[in-house]
Amino acid sequence: MAKKYEFDYDLIVIGSGAGGSIAATIAARDGKRVAIIEVDTFGGESPNWGDVPTKALLHVATLFDEARHGAKFGLRSSTLGYNYPSISAWKDLAVKRTGAAGNRKYYEAQGINTFVGLARFISPNEISINRRHLSAENFLVATGSKWAIPEIPGLETINYLTPRTILETIRPPKNLLIIGGNDTAVEIAQLMAIFGTKVYIIEKSSRLLPNYDREVGELLEKTLADQKGITTLAHSNVVAVIKEGLTKKVIISRAGTEKSVRVDEILIADDKSPAVDLGLENAGVKFTGRGIKVNEFLQTNIKHIFATGEVLGNGSHTHTAMSESQVAVNNIFKHNKIAMDYTVNPRVIFTHPAVATVGVSEDDCERHNRAINKAIVPLNIIARSNTADFRDGFVKIITDKKGTILGATILAPAAGELIHELALAVKCKLTSNDIAQTPHAFLSWSEAIRVAAGKLS
Repeated sequence: MAKKYEFDYDLIVIGSGAGGSIAATIAARDGKRVAIIEVDTFGGESPNWGDVPTKALLHVATLFDEARHGAKFGLRSSTLGYNYPSISAWKDLAVKRTGAAGNRKYYEAQGINTFVGLARFISPNEISINRRHLSAENFLVATGSKWAIPEIPGLETINYLTPRTILETIRPPKNLLIIGGNDTAVEIAQLMAIFGTKVYIIEKSSRLLPNYDREVGELLEKTLADQKGITTLAHSNVVAVIKEGLTKKVIISRAGTEKSVRVDEILIADDKSPAVDLGLENAGVKFTGRGIKVNEFLQTNIKHIFATGEVLGNGSHTHTAMSESQVAVNNIFKHNKIAMDYTVNPRVIFTHPAVATVGVSEDDCERHNRAINKAIVPLNIIARSNTADFRDGFVKIITDKKGTILGATILAPAAGELIHELALAVKCKLTSNDIAQTPHAFLSWSEAIRVAAGKLS
């Protein structure tokens, strides 16, 4: 006799991006009845219009930029050019190769039922989608976020870009004004500048990358200006946009005075809004416009409804959302609950030089009056900086008073690769002496990590 079920599914996952896909796959492999719902493109932001296409373009841009400036090494490359449609074709190939973009068939092959449409809760255990009702014993909300469009007079009269739509442009614009000075903004700024765009960044905070330690934003701003001609206007706000023929006149307020800039395109990359418009109030789930509220187990106030990723409002990176997805599915189906640990999740900005951080920052420690020791080592003291002719950057390590490593920040080529040694150090509570006494290959950038650790030993 067939088993009778109270609900249609053991788990319904709303959102097929990094925060939802891992949980859906794990649950299905464990024999659970799983459905996954996607309102946009299967795979979510990262493989379709986020990490993968952006980094594919950044790889080409960095390659082009290094080759174009090869004269100092004896290379005759000053006449090097590019074909942007071909570069876009490469980007599309990179997206296809990942296999995660538009991957609805993958879930179906795992025995997961897939639905396309906007899901809305109609009760704590039931949702509607395309006029159909589905019920589940458990839910995971992983709907992500969208770029928030600021209320700027005149903005509604023009066509503007977002980090999603700029990837589909036929060619880089002659000039571009970016509203926002965060991770995504600086990546796109450098990408466009390398291909000849005059870029302006407008940031309302006192510096570029306000969520990172001061020296990161200050040095990267200087590097972007010196090497790429990018203009950063901090402590600034866009107060109006006026359409003038094929161009846009942007009125900017800075330190009480107004100035204007004429540009071909405007990119909105300032803030994100969690996608919470799915009837959460009908399920009794607590949320605000800044995201869904969860506990350390990623559980909402309704015990069978969990949430992961950018819908939480914490601007999580893809690998963080993937970790949350693993934690959430464990806590949904298993008795041994796991708390999400964010301290060892690295953050990386894929500019050149790249930015990478892990653990606590110096700013964090100052805010909490935490006693620390720190060491900052400039890249130009190690031999690799001479052979690569790259001298702008640093490694910073923070320890407690006993020498245990609490966090680190790197601004350097390949910082995203270098940071994982220090992520492991934070996770395993290693000391600066442990790192300093570990041989680091001569003429590798990682020597700067050894030297910084040595200063704290």
